[in-house]
Amino acid sequence: METQATQVTQVREDGVGRIPSHADLNLLRTFLAVYRSGSFTAAAPLLGLSQPTVTAQIRTLEQQTGRLLFTRLPRGADPTPLAHELAAQVAAPLDALAALEGGSGPLTGHTTPVHLAGSSELLCVRVLPALAPLVAGGVQLRVTQGLTDPLLEDLRAGRHDLVIATRRPRGRALLSAPLADEEYVLVASPAWAGRLTDGDLCAALREVPLVTYAEDLPIARRYWRNVLGKQLTTHAALTVPNLYAVLSAVNAGAGYSVLPRSLCQEHLDTGRLILLHTPEEPPLNTLFLVQRPGADTNPDVVRVRETLQKAARGW
Repeated sequence: METQATQVTQVREDGVGRIPSHADLNLLRTFLAVYRSGSFTAAAPLLGLSQPTVTAQIRTLEQQTGRLLFTRLPRGADPTPLAHELAAQVAAPLDALAALEGGSGPLTGHTTPVHLAGSSELLCVRVLPALAPLVAGGVQLRVTQGLTDPLLEDLRAGRHDLVIATRRPRGRALLSAPLADEEYVLVASPAWAGRLTDGDLCAALREVPLVTYAEDLPIARRYWRNVLGKQLTTHAALTVPNLYAVLSAVNAGAGYSVLPRSLCQEHLDTGRLILLHTPEEPPLNTLFLVQRPGADTNPDVVRVRETLQKAARGW
């Protein structure tokens, strides 16, 4: 154990932000817990400490380094460049120490849950089936469902490690990479499809109720603008904030909608839904995998990210 402790205290000592050789291991443990959890509040129960104690220990470590380690945010703590460097230096030795001590706390990377978030439909259809082998192999997942904008805000606050977003986040604070393209299709039940005659599709659909997941019709408006080259002026007959519910309503004959192909492919294959339009270039929406800075110090985050990237090649 002395060897591992020596490794921790012999981190690089060049530059203004060097870690003193007498740095307390408890301070470094607290630092790593805050770094990995994304906030002082989240780190406190992992360490068995009060939030004020965590704050005081981080302040002490910052005084010893002479540099700021975290930018305090309303809902979390954003690591500074020095914090990223320090985490890279101390994570492995501290995890090794925890393993030698028989610990199963927040510092041992293989026991830290991976916090993943995305839309409920994508998680159910694509993501969780792809990650099932990792869970069976011991990876712990904590999954949150929701819309992209609030999920990205929670990611910035340290509540998630990875978010599958329907758009690229603004700014450079979050790491993001294209994951997959999702195709959207215009569909209705056979009963409604049979009433549509050849001719102006947009005009014919004015007589069919529109089912959508939001009052501002974001998916349908994009389809009309980018594929049909027209402005959608129809008001929704039914809005429900869940694409599974939209699919259920359309399948039952409530009207028509624009849905991800992955969500309704089975219904199209069995004839329960009818494709109303086949454009030369189908409309696509790019999904992005967004990662919280510092999250990859947990090796299971890396495993989840790489598994999703590999699985997405076949989506």
